[in-house]
Amino acid sequence: QVQLVESGGGLVQAGGSLRLSCTASGRTFSSYAMGWFRQAPGKERDFVAAISWSGGTTYYADSVKGRFTISRDNAKNTVYLQMNSLKPEDTAVYYCGASMASRGSFYSGSYLNQNEYSYWGQGTQVTVSS
Repeated sequence: QVQLVESGGGLVQAGGSLRLSCTASGRTFSSYAMGWFRQAPGKERDFVAAISWSGGTTYYADSVKGRFTISRDNAKNTVYLQMNSLKPEDTAVYYCGASMASRGSFYSGSYLNQNEYSYWGQGTQVTVSS
């Protein structure tokens, strides 16, 4: 069982930056691939970024590539999402998830599918004003 707690959301002007954190309970954090998803009002939850177990491989949605950076610190049981050059369309509730997918499945694209994540945080609101 893993509990995830996100923090770092808030209100920021367009062009600004925020860093989200997601801290996990337990001592098996490094055994999970991690991902960030977001959900805007009236829309489905969409993939934002994912990171492999050691942090050596990362993936991004096209809409955030070059602006967002996912990273992790296994010693601190924490995954981060650095968000730069924020746009109003980035406004959403951001969720981190922990995946128990196999390495073969993850590297084949399962990180895109929210159903592949076994644990979720409660979400943190990010609002970008124009």
